[in-house]
Amino acid sequence: MTDSTRPYRMRKRREDIEQTRHRIVEAAVRLHGTVGPARTTISAVAEEAGVQRSTVYRHFEDEEALFGACTSHWLAANPWPRPDAWSAFPGARERLSHGLTETYEFYARNEAMLANSYRDMQVMPAFVGELMRAQVEAMHASLLEPWPPEAHHRVAPALRIALDFRAWQAAADANLDPRAAADLVTSMVEALAA
Repeated sequence: MTDSTRPYRMRKRREDIEQTRHRIVEAAVRLHGTVGPARTTISAVAEEAGVQRSTVYRHFEDEEALFGACTSHWLAANPWPRPDAWSAFPGARERLSHGLTETYEFYARNEAMLANSYRDMQVMPAFVGELMRAQVEAMHASLLEPWPPEAHHRVAPALRIALDFRAWQAAADANLDPRAAADLVTSMVEALAA
C-alpha cells in the first residue's frame, strides 16, 4: 500500500462509520415516532438500521447515549418554537395568539413523536423530560411577560394548560386547526384576565 492510498482508506472508513451511525440514529428516531420509546429495543433498532445488535453497541455504549443522539437528530430537523422571538409582539393578545399558533403548528407537525414521548416519558432518560419541560417553561415565561402583573395569578395557570400538548390534542379532536385553536384559547385567556 502506498502512502497516497492510506489517507483515502482512512477517510472512507470514517465515512462508513459515520453513515452506519447515522442509519442507527435514523432507525431509532423512526421507531420512537411509530411504536414509541418504550417499545423500541436495541434489537429493533438494529433490524430497522440493517445492522447487527453488536454494531449498535459499538456506536452507542448504552440506550442513554442512543437517546441523546436521537434527540439531537430529531430536534435539528424539528426545532421547537422560539419563544425569544415572540417578544417582537409586545401586546399580550398578539403574543399569545402568535405563540400558541406556532406551538400548535409544531404539535400538529410532530403529533406522533410527541404523543409517544409524553406517553413513554417514564422509560426515557431524565434529560429528555427536562429538555421538554425547559422548552415549555421558556414558552410560558414569554407568553406571561406582557400581561399586567395583577393578572398573572389568573393568566399563569391558564397558560400552562394552553401550552400542554394534551390541550392541543383536545382542540384537534374538536376539529380545530392550529390557528383556530390558538384563537379560541387566546379569547379564553383574555376573558380570564379581564
